[in-house]
Amino acid sequence: MRTAPLTAQARTDALAALRGSAAREDELDVLVIGGGVTGAGVAVDAVTRGLSTAIVEAQDWASGTSSRSSKLVHGGLRYLQMLDFHLVREALTERDLLINRLAPHLVKPVSFLYPLENRVWERAYVGAGVALYDTLASVNGGKRALPIHRHLSRKGMERLFPDLRHDAAIGAVRYWDASVDDARLVETLVRTAVSYGAHAASRTQLVNLHTTSGGAVTGAELVDLETGEHFDVRARHVINATGVWTEATESLAGSEGGLKVLASKGIHIVVPRSRIAGDVGLILQTEKSVLFIIPWSRYWVIGTTDTPWEQELTHPVATSADIDYVMEHANAVLSRPITREDIIGTWAGLRPLLQPGTKEGTSSAKVSREHTVASPTPGLTVIAGGKLTTYRVMAKDAVDFAIGSRATSLPSITHEVQLVGAEGLRVFQRQARAIGAKYDWDRPRMDHLLHRYGSLLGELIDLCDANPDLAKPLEHASAYIGAEVVYAASHEGALHLDDILMHRTRLNYEQADKGVGALEEIADLVAPVLGWDATTRADEIAAYRSRAEAEDAAAAQPDDVSAEQVRLEAADLAPMRDLGKHVGAGEKPGSPAGKGTSGPAGT
Repeated sequence: MRTAPLTAQARTDALAALRGSAAREDELDVLVIGGGVTGAGVAVDAVTRGLSTAIVEAQDWASGTSSRSSKLVHGGLRYLQMLDFHLVREALTERDLLINRLAPHLVKPVSFLYPLENRVWERAYVGAGVALYDTLASVNGGKRALPIHRHLSRKGMERLFPDLRHDAAIGAVRYWDASVDDARLVETLVRTAVSYGAHAASRTQLVNLHTTSGGAVTGAELVDLETGEHFDVRARHVINATGVWTEATESLAGSEGGLKVLASKGIHIVVPRSRIAGDVGLILQTEKSVLFIIPWSRYWVIGTTDTPWEQELTHPVATSADIDYVMEHANAVLSRPITREDIIGTWAGLRPLLQPGTKEGTSSAKVSREHTVASPTPGLTVIAGGKLTTYRVMAKDAVDFAIGSRATSLPSITHEVQLVGAEGLRVFQRQARAIGAKYDWDRPRMDHLLHRYGSLLGELIDLCDANPDLAKPLEHASAYIGAEVVYAASHEGALHLDDILMHRTRLNYEQADKGVGALEEIADLVAPVLGWDATTRADEIAAYRSRAEAEDAAAAQPDDVSAEQVRLEAADLAPMRDLGKHVGAGEKPGSPAGKGTSGPAGT
């Protein structure tokens, strides 16, 4: 397939197309609000049905919930305890589809140990549950993607995870799920949609919904946050996929109907891979949630929490109490307890928790246990709830609901549509040794590049051929080569240093300095691509330094209120607009521009 790059010019062209839709003859079929995994999935679904489609996001792609998850693609063992077999099967089907066909470069198998404390009844109980989990994955009609579970003795468990405390378990069940770089999945979905003809514009915020005298939504008013320009868009269907901003977005239609969503905070900590001896992950039951210890290439991700969040929605942060909670539960099973000094990074995300029922005035709704699609007023469709693993099903349901009877003649085909980077992946895998030898990339680096880019690696190679210095590791962030930084701006839609260090790479939490040491060289690589002058370059560096300092200071605070106050001392370069009367849950009316103000078009 032809792969379209996300460039600054492509964004400009998309904005021009959106402005053109204000003329009736150029009316869009579908306008998607929200650039997280759900919105990006909706854009892919709509455009591959042949519908004229646009997607806008007020921040960077995946900047909210969809870059702050546990980064797992899984069926959800906990739903078996609720006897929700349909939901588990659906998620496992989507997991295997992503691994086998849609995104095999991005989604990778990872195994976990479920430690057992009782030799007889617990092994039988847990073993039966995991066996059912495997069985549900086997009846999806497709190729089995992962091995079946295995029972391990204490010695077998200790061989796979030497740092598990000897007295923590008498054995374990080893089972398989998958991991994904969530932000890269979203960016890949957006590029896939654009490659099939969708228009995509980040840093573009919804500020109003246009309605007829009868209340039907006919389009929107948007603002380009990079320039401040307001403009109108006409669309037959507007789909609200804004997660924790759902209610604020609904309110712009002037209707009392819609879905009710609350925000719940989950945090993760990151420690070096060398700090914990283990080759697999762990899953642990806590009194409040499930705790995962997840192996990544160079580090461990440990989380999560589940606490109500009542502050502003744009910049949730981990507090000192959050970090202590995760450390305490991880240390309960680790023979060498981790300390604060071991932690190199943290992140916090907000889950959009769908509340039971719909608001008065909502005409109809399609409900599953995990997500709901509703229409509070004609022309506006709202999708909320769900999880990353089932984004494709959510997107299909949202578009089906929006276009109504047309869905029969225009059914979803996203189960067949590979994401960019998947086609030709096996060829590059077979050529990996020769490519590595030519550019002096060892096997771990080749694995890293293929995992991130798949067959799009050819585009990075073109950059390296044009400038051999780009094949070299960054001096102060050696996990990445220079071409990856340039590519983030030239092909992946990055507009700011924030975008690169937070979402195109993971430097914000992969290094103890949050990537600050590499800022100068990253800025030098990006500035020519994005046309920055010396003043813009300096402003970008200063803004990211301020963000990093504020996040570190917030993590030392004891509670959400004090942590939020500290974090919001760092100004955003392209702040979201405060909409006053349209303030949603957790937003602060009258917040000064640049201090983390929230608006409805979130992720």
